[in-house]
Amino acid sequence: MNPESLILQPVVTEIFERILFIWAIRHPASGYVQGINDLVTPFFVVFLGDCMAEDEEVENVDVSSLPVEVLQNIEADSYWCMNKLLDGIQDNYTFAQPGIQKKVKMLEELISRIDDQVHRHLQQYEVEYLQFAFRWMNNLLMRELPLRCTIRLWDTYQAEPEGFSHFHMYVCAAFLIRWRKEILEEKDFHGLLIFLQNLPTEHWRDEDISVLLAEAYRLKFAFADAPNHYKK
Repeated sequence: MNPESLILQPVVTEIFERILFIWAIRHPASGYVQGINDLVTPFFVVFLGDCMAEDEEVENVDVSSLPVEVLQNIEADSYWCMNKLLDGIQDNYTFAQPGIQKKVKMLEELISRIDDQVHRHLQQYEVEYLQFAFRWMNNLLMRELPLRCTIRLWDTYQAEPEGFSHFHMYVCAAFLIRWRKEILEEKDFHGLLIFLQNLPTEHWRDEDISVLLAEAYRLKFAFADAPNHYKK
């Protein structure tokens, strides 16, 4: 599923602009921060899919052909779902984005405990976690996974208490360790950074997300109730 052709349709662009403008007006401490637009896409695609025939592909839909009332409902539902999501992680999108800075630091501390070899390998070649994990936190892995996988992942986040604000960090840790072998094979800064910013997930399916989530749950159960375990 490639959402690019869908999002570039003028009527969809206008919907996204209204959603983001209204959210920015209602949240002056944040305003618009680059990356928030990505967070609308999964909700929009899910609600759009409810209005389509089962054999119809989302990216092939001419959204302008849908009735105005249907489009208004999709827009409203997408806005309120995005609003609910961002209510739990708003400090990710205020000035200097302190929420993301904190979560990336927590991720670094967690990785140093669960796989010190990977952690030291990144340190050896002077790769900072912010250089790759900032986007993971800012876009909630939207840029790292196919859209179908993002929807599957976010479905679990919705069912998990503090899924977007807390459980996501454990998913990011499991995601990084998933590429352990490839990371350790890279022997220079540029190779590591290019790999970490372009992870080969284009063929991932629901099964891959299920494995990722299982590992994230394992990490959560091991560390969530004892945060000092991953602090040096």
